[in-house]
Amino acid sequence: MNDDQYLAYCQGLMSNFSSDFTKRTKQLGEEDSLRQLAAAFLALSKSPEQIYAQGPDLVTRLFTTYPDFAPSFPRDLLWFLGGECLHFMPDEEIQQHQQLDEMRLEAASRGAQLDFTQARAKLLKLQ
Repeated sequence: MNDDQYLAYCQGLMSNFSSDFTKRTKQLGEEDSLRQLAAAFLALSKSPEQIYAQGPDLVTRLFTTYPDFAPSFPRDLLWFLGGECLHFMPDEEIQQHQQLDEMRLEAASRGAQLDFTQARAKLLKLQ
């Protein structure tokens, strides 16, 4: 997986999360802050160039104000966004994502592409 593919992967995760989050909050009133947060995530997923500027703030709002929804947020996006988002990850998980990044960069330096899904599953012991 090269950098462009990784970016597309993370944008896809954001799109899937925001779509699901919007569906889960659709029954709430227009003025409900949870529904507004879901709408902000949906708007962000449609403007991927804003992901670094707006993403961390939205994630912080989600994790601090609505922790019940936090488990549905993709862990890979916490790593991708970095910064303050890393506070929502345990040290072990940060180390695992660091290893995945190193594996991806090492493969790229050899001109190869890492099968990110397989490497992630193996590293996180999902296989």
